[in-house]
Amino acid sequence: MGDRVDLSARFEEHRPRLRGVAYRMLGSLAEADDALQEAWLRAAGADVSEVESIEAWLTTVVGRVCLNMLRSRERRREDPLDVHVPDPVVSGIGGPDPEQESLLADAVGLALLVVLDELAPVERVVFVLHDMFAVPFAEIADLVDRSPAATRQIASRARRRVQGRAPAPDADLAVQRAVVDAFFAAAREGDIDGLLAVLHPDVVLRSDGGASRVRYTVAVSGGRDVAERAATFTRFAPFVRPALVNGAAGVVVVADGRPLSVMGFVVVAGRIAAIDVVADPDRLRGLDASLFRD
Repeated sequence: MGDRVDLSARFEEHRPRLRGVAYRMLGSLAEADDALQEAWLRAAGADVSEVESIEAWLTTVVGRVCLNMLRSRERRREDPLDVHVPDPVVSGIGGPDPEQESLLADAVGLALLVVLDELAPVERVVFVLHDMFAVPFAEIADLVDRSPAATRQIASRARRRVQGRAPAPDADLAVQRAVVDAFFAAAREGDIDGLLAVLHPDVVLRSDGGASRVRYTVAVSGGRDVAERAATFTRFAPFVRPALVNGAAGVVVVADGRPLSVMGFVVVAGRIAAIDVVADPDRLRGLDASLFRD
Protein backbone atom coordinates (compact mmCIF):
# COMPACT_ATOMS: atom_id res chain seq x y z
CA MET A 1 0.00 0.00 0.00
CA GLY A 2 2.89 2.33 0.77
CA ASP A 3 4.34 1.87 -2.73
CA ARG A 4 0.94 2.58 -4.29
CA VAL A 5 0.46 5.79 -2.29
CA ASP A 6 3.95 6.92 -3.24
CA LEU A 7 3.34 6.17 -6.91
CA SER A 8 0.03 8.03 -6.76
CA ALA A 9 1.79 11.09 -5.35
CA ARG A 10 4.50 10.90 -8.02
CA PHE A 11 1.89 10.57 -10.76
CA GLU A 12 0.14 13.71 -9.51
CA GLU A 13 3.48 15.49 -9.28
CA HIS A 14 4.20 14.77 -12.94
CA ARG A 15 0.62 15.10 -14.19
CA PRO A 16 1.07 18.56 -15.85
CA ARG A 17 4.03 17.34 -17.90
CA LEU A 18 2.31 14.06 -18.76
CA ARG A 19 -0.79 15.94 -19.91
CA GLY A 20 1.46 18.07 -22.11
CA VAL A 21 2.91 14.89 -23.65
CA ALA A 22 -0.57 13.51 -24.34
CA TYR A 23 -1.85 16.82 -25.76
CA ARG A 24 0.98 16.97 -28.30
CA MET A 25 0.41 13.36 -29.31
CA LEU A 26 -3.38 13.54 -29.57
CA GLY A 27 -4.20 17.20 -30.28
CA SER A 28 -7.27 16.84 -28.09
CA LEU A 29 -7.64 18.08 -24.52
CA ALA A 30 -10.41 15.59 -23.70
CA GLU A 31 -8.48 12.66 -25.17
CA ALA A 32 -5.35 13.77 -23.32
CA ASP A 33 -7.28 13.52 -20.04
CA ASP A 34 -8.60 10.09 -21.08
CA ALA A 35 -5.04 8.99 -21.85
CA LEU A 36 -3.85 10.04 -18.40
CA GLN A 37 -6.67 8.14 -16.74
CA GLU A 38 -5.81 5.00 -18.70
CA ALA A 39 -2.10 5.47 -18.00
CA TRP A 40 -2.77 5.66 -14.27
CA LEU A 41 -4.83 2.47 -14.36
CA ARG A 42 -1.88 0.72 -16.00
CA ALA A 43 0.73 2.30 -13.76
CA ALA A 44 -1.15 1.62 -10.51
CA GLY A 45 -0.80 -2.14 -10.85
CA ALA A 46 2.83 -2.18 -11.94
CA ASP A 47 5.90 -3.17 -9.95
CA VAL A 48 8.13 -0.08 -9.96
CA SER A 49 10.64 -1.26 -7.38
CA GLU A 50 13.41 -1.40 -9.98
CA VAL A 51 12.40 1.68 -11.98
CA GLU A 52 15.25 4.21 -11.93
CA SER A 53 13.24 7.25 -13.05
CA ILE A 54 9.52 7.32 -12.30
CA GLU A 55 9.08 10.40 -14.50
CA ALA A 56 10.67 8.72 -17.53
CA TRP A 57 8.75 5.50 -16.90
CA LEU A 58 5.40 7.32 -16.61
CA THR A 59 6.18 9.21 -19.82
CA THR A 60 6.61 5.94 -21.70
CA VAL A 61 3.39 4.57 -20.18
CA VAL A 62 1.50 7.64 -21.43
CA GLY A 63 3.24 7.32 -24.79
CA ARG A 64 2.11 3.72 -25.17
CA VAL A 65 -1.49 4.62 -24.31
CA CYS A 66 -1.43 7.50 -26.81
CA LEU A 67 0.03 5.26 -29.52
CA ASN A 68 -2.84 2.82 -29.05
CA MET A 69 -5.35 5.68 -29.18
CA LEU A 70 -3.80 7.07 -32.37
CA ARG A 71 -3.89 3.64 -34.01
CA SER A 72 -7.52 3.17 -32.96
CA ARG A 73 -8.38 6.61 -34.32
CA GLU A 74 -6.73 5.76 -37.63
CA ARG A 75 -8.68 2.50 -37.93
CA ARG A 76 -12.00 4.24 -37.21
CA ARG A 77 -11.41 6.97 -39.76
CA GLU A 78 -12.87 5.59 -42.97
CA ASP A 79 -12.29 8.78 -44.93
CA PRO A 80 -9.61 11.33 -44.13
CA LEU A 81 -10.95 14.59 -42.78
CA ASP A 82 -10.70 17.45 -45.24
CA VAL A 83 -9.84 19.87 -42.45
CA HIS A 84 -9.23 19.22 -38.78
CA VAL A 85 -7.90 21.87 -36.42
CA PRO A 86 -6.76 20.41 -33.08
CA ASP A 87 -8.12 21.71 -29.79
CA PRO A 88 -6.79 25.19 -28.99
CA VAL A 89 -5.52 26.22 -25.58
CA VAL A 90 -7.25 29.58 -25.10
CA SER A 91 -6.48 32.14 -22.41
CA GLY A 92 -7.14 35.81 -21.76
CA ILE A 93 -4.62 38.43 -22.82
CA GLY A 94 -3.30 38.45 -19.26
CA GLY A 95 -1.65 35.13 -19.99
CA PRO A 96 -2.25 31.41 -19.47
CA ASP A 97 -2.87 29.91 -16.06
CA PRO A 98 -0.31 27.45 -14.62
CA GLU A 99 -2.11 24.42 -16.02
CA GLN A 100 -2.20 25.97 -19.49
CA GLU A 101 1.48 26.91 -19.25
CA SER A 102 2.38 23.25 -18.83
CA LEU A 103 0.50 22.45 -22.03
CA LEU A 104 2.21 25.24 -23.96
CA ALA A 105 5.83 24.63 -23.04
CA ASP A 106 8.05 24.72 -26.14
CA ALA A 107 5.52 26.96 -27.94
CA VAL A 108 3.29 24.22 -29.29
CA GLY A 109 1.11 26.17 -31.71
CA LEU A 110 -1.98 25.02 -33.54
CA ALA A 111 -0.12 25.05 -36.85
CA LEU A 112 2.40 22.54 -35.48
CA LEU A 113 -0.38 20.31 -34.16
CA VAL A 114 -2.03 20.37 -37.59
CA VAL A 115 1.20 19.07 -39.12
CA LEU A 116 1.58 16.43 -36.40
CA ASP A 117 -1.92 15.21 -37.29
CA GLU A 118 -0.55 14.25 -40.72
CA LEU A 119 2.09 11.92 -39.30
CA ALA A 120 1.56 8.20 -38.90
CA PRO A 121 0.93 7.15 -35.27
CA VAL A 122 4.43 5.76 -34.70
CA GLU A 123 6.03 8.81 -36.36
CA ARG A 124 4.07 11.16 -34.15
CA VAL A 125 4.88 9.34 -30.92
CA VAL A 126 8.57 9.10 -31.75
CA PHE A 127 8.81 12.75 -32.80
CA VAL A 128 6.96 14.07 -29.76
CA LEU A 129 8.87 11.95 -27.26
CA HIS A 130 12.32 12.57 -28.71
CA ASP A 131 12.23 16.03 -30.26
CA MET A 132 9.88 17.67 -27.75
CA PHE A 133 10.62 15.79 -24.54
CA ALA A 134 14.17 14.48 -25.10
CA VAL A 135 13.33 10.85 -24.37
CA PRO A 136 16.27 8.66 -25.51
CA PHE A 137 15.79 6.53 -28.60
CA ALA A 138 16.58 3.36 -26.64
CA GLU A 139 13.53 3.94 -24.42
CA ILE A 140 11.25 4.91 -27.31
CA ALA A 141 12.37 1.84 -29.29
CA ASP A 142 10.88 -0.51 -26.70
CA LEU A 143 7.61 1.43 -26.78
CA VAL A 144 7.19 1.29 -30.57
CA ASP A 145 8.70 -2.20 -30.96
CA ARG A 146 11.57 -1.05 -33.18
CA SER A 147 15.33 -1.10 -32.87
CA PRO A 148 17.00 2.12 -31.64
CA ALA A 149 18.49 2.64 -35.13
CA ALA A 150 15.09 2.23 -36.80
CA THR A 151 13.53 4.55 -34.22
CA ARG A 152 16.15 7.19 -35.01
CA GLN A 153 15.27 6.90 -38.71
CA ILE A 154 11.57 7.31 -37.93
CA ALA A 155 12.34 10.48 -35.97
CA SER A 156 14.45 11.82 -38.83
CA ARG A 157 11.67 11.13 -41.34
CA ALA A 158 9.07 12.81 -39.14
CA ARG A 159 11.36 15.79 -38.56
CA ARG A 160 11.75 16.35 -42.30
CA ARG A 161 7.97 16.33 -42.70
CA VAL A 162 7.48 18.83 -39.90
CA GLN A 163 10.30 21.26 -40.73
CA GLY A 164 9.11 24.22 -42.78
CA ARG A 165 5.45 23.24 -42.42
CA ALA A 166 5.00 24.92 -39.04
CA PRO A 167 7.23 28.02 -38.93
CA ALA A 168 8.18 29.49 -35.57
CA PRO A 169 6.16 32.65 -34.87
CA ASP A 170 7.69 36.04 -34.08
CA ALA A 171 8.80 35.98 -30.46
CA ASP A 172 7.46 39.47 -29.65
CA LEU A 173 3.81 39.09 -28.64
CA ALA A 174 3.23 42.84 -29.13
CA VAL A 175 4.33 42.51 -32.77
CA GLN A 176 1.98 39.57 -33.24
CA ARG A 177 -0.91 41.51 -31.74
CA ALA A 178 -0.25 44.57 -33.93
CA VAL A 179 -0.34 42.41 -37.05
CA VAL A 180 -3.55 40.63 -35.98
CA ASP A 181 -5.16 44.00 -35.16
CA ALA A 182 -4.17 45.31 -38.60
CA PHE A 183 -5.71 42.21 -40.17
CA PHE A 184 -9.06 42.80 -38.51
CA ALA A 185 -8.96 46.55 -39.18
CA ALA A 186 -8.58 45.80 -42.89
CA ALA A 187 -11.20 43.03 -42.74
CA ARG A 188 -13.74 45.39 -41.16
CA GLU A 189 -13.34 47.77 -44.09
CA GLY A 190 -13.23 45.05 -46.73
CA ASP A 191 -9.78 46.43 -47.61
CA ILE A 192 -8.19 43.78 -49.82
CA ASP A 193 -4.94 45.73 -50.26
CA GLY A 194 -4.69 46.22 -46.51
CA LEU A 195 -5.21 42.50 -45.96
CA LEU A 196 -2.62 41.58 -48.56
CA ALA A 197 -0.14 43.85 -46.78
CA VAL A 198 -0.31 41.72 -43.60
CA LEU A 199 -0.75 38.28 -45.20
CA HIS A 200 2.18 36.14 -46.34
CA PRO A 201 1.79 35.26 -50.05
CA ASP A 202 1.60 31.56 -49.12
CA VAL A 203 -0.69 32.01 -46.11
CA VAL A 204 -2.97 29.09 -45.22
CA LEU A 205 -6.42 29.47 -43.64
CA ARG A 206 -7.90 26.36 -42.04
CA SER A 207 -11.35 26.37 -40.46
CA ASP A 208 -12.96 23.44 -38.65
CA GLY A 209 -16.71 23.72 -38.05
CA GLY A 210 -17.17 20.19 -36.76
CA ALA A 211 -20.03 17.88 -37.67
CA SER A 212 -22.77 20.45 -36.99
CA ARG A 213 -21.25 23.38 -38.89
CA VAL A 214 -19.84 21.74 -41.98
CA ARG A 215 -20.21 24.93 -44.02
CA TYR A 216 -17.51 26.50 -41.83
CA THR A 217 -15.05 23.71 -42.60
CA VAL A 218 -12.75 25.00 -45.32
CA ALA A 219 -9.11 25.26 -46.29
CA VAL A 220 -7.89 28.23 -48.33
CA SER A 221 -4.34 29.07 -49.33
CA GLY A 222 -2.65 32.01 -50.99
CA GLY A 223 -2.74 35.68 -50.04
CA ARG A 224 -5.41 36.78 -52.52
CA ASP A 225 -7.87 33.95 -51.76
CA VAL A 226 -7.44 34.32 -48.01
CA ALA A 227 -7.83 38.11 -48.25
CA GLU A 228 -11.07 37.78 -50.21
CA ARG A 229 -12.49 35.37 -47.66
CA ALA A 230 -11.31 37.56 -44.76
CA ALA A 231 -13.10 40.54 -46.31
CA THR A 232 -16.36 38.73 -45.53
CA PHE A 233 -15.57 38.85 -41.79
CA THR A 234 -17.12 42.33 -41.56
CA ARG A 235 -20.28 41.09 -39.88
CA PHE A 236 -18.23 39.47 -37.10
CA ALA A 237 -16.15 42.61 -36.40
CA PRO A 238 -18.19 43.78 -33.37
CA PHE A 239 -17.80 40.39 -31.71
CA VAL A 240 -14.02 39.92 -31.98
CA ARG A 241 -12.23 39.76 -28.61
CA PRO A 242 -8.45 39.54 -28.17
CA ALA A 243 -7.12 36.33 -26.65
CA LEU A 244 -4.05 34.15 -26.52
CA VAL A 245 -4.39 30.97 -28.55
CA ASN A 246 -1.70 28.43 -27.73
CA GLY A 247 0.33 31.29 -26.31
CA ALA A 248 0.19 33.42 -29.48
CA ALA A 249 -1.96 36.38 -30.50
CA GLY A 250 -5.46 35.31 -31.47
CA VAL A 251 -9.10 36.14 -30.96
CA VAL A 252 -12.33 34.67 -29.69
CA VAL A 253 -15.51 35.65 -31.51
CA VAL A 254 -18.22 36.09 -28.85
CA ALA A 255 -21.88 36.96 -29.45
CA ASP A 256 -24.64 36.99 -26.81
CA GLY A 257 -22.21 35.61 -24.27
CA ARG A 258 -21.48 32.57 -26.41
CA PRO A 259 -18.18 31.81 -28.19
CA LEU A 260 -18.72 31.32 -31.92
CA SER A 261 -15.13 30.62 -32.92
CA VAL A 262 -11.51 30.73 -31.84
CA MET A 263 -8.92 32.04 -34.30
CA GLY A 264 -5.21 31.39 -33.89
CA PHE A 265 -2.57 33.19 -35.96
CA VAL A 266 1.03 32.43 -36.86
CA VAL A 267 2.87 35.72 -37.45
CA VAL A 268 6.28 35.32 -39.07
CA ALA A 269 8.48 38.31 -39.93
CA GLY A 270 5.56 40.66 -39.41
CA ARG A 271 3.14 38.84 -41.71
CA ILE A 272 0.47 36.20 -41.12
CA ALA A 273 1.61 32.79 -42.34
CA ALA A 274 -1.30 30.72 -41.01
CA ILE A 275 -4.78 31.19 -39.57
CA ASP A 276 -6.42 28.29 -37.73
CA VAL A 277 -10.08 28.51 -36.79
CA VAL A 278 -12.14 26.27 -34.52
CA ALA A 279 -15.86 26.93 -35.04
CA ASP A 280 -17.12 23.59 -33.71
CA PRO A 281 -19.77 24.38 -31.07
CA ASP A 282 -19.20 21.05 -29.32
CA ARG A 283 -15.57 21.91 -28.65
CA LEU A 284 -16.28 25.55 -27.78
CA ARG A 285 -18.98 24.77 -25.23
CA GLY A 286 -16.63 24.66 -22.26
CA LEU A 287 -14.95 27.98 -23.08
CA ASP A 288 -15.78 30.75 -20.58
CA ALA A 289 -16.74 33.70 -22.80
CA SER A 290 -16.66 36.07 -19.82
CA LEU A 291 -12.86 35.89 -19.87
CA PHE A 292 -12.71 37.67 -23.20
CA ARG A 293 -13.67 41.33 -23.18
CA ASP A 294 -12.70 44.45 -25.08
